[in-house]
Amino acid sequence: MSASAVSPTVRLEFYKTEYDEGLRSYYLPDEQLQFSALPREVLTSAAGDPHRYPVVIMADTGPVGFFVLYDGEETALYSDDPQTIALRAFSVNHSEQGKGYAKQGLLLLPDFVRKEFPLARIIGLGVNKKNIPARDLYLKCGFEDHGKTKIGPLGPQHILTLPL
Repeated sequence: MSASAVSPTVRLEFYKTEYDEGLRSYYLPDEQLQFSALPREVLTSAAGDPHRYPVVIMADTGPVGFFVLYDGEETALYSDDPQTIALRAFSVNHSEQGKGYAKQGLLLLPDFVRKEFPLARIIGLGVNKKNIPARDLYLKCGFEDHGKTKIGPLGPQHILTLPL
């Protein structure tokens, strides 16, 4: 197998300031920004909230994706189980899209949450009904749609859950 065919190592790590340089060039086109946010914006709101845990999707080349895990009161929007943790602001840097990083990051997520949040029993998220590619990816990665919805900032969202 040639070196170019070898898939890069992907891992999830809690955000550290040493990742700032790699995250500074993070870009999402407008059609994606309507559904997510840039890491620098999310980090600003996470700084003052002890319930928000920024996570970086790392590849051999550095940060390629970003999301936040949230364990505050709003998790009740996703599940009746009080041991729910929410996945928010999931994205992959535009220049790194199409390389499988989003899928790999989502497939690593259950083990990461089990290790870092051992009491968690469910991962929940809201995905805008118009964001069909994201919903399809979440479903391929094990999330379940039980028909529950909520109104988000841009309209109706599917509530998806992943039992741990």
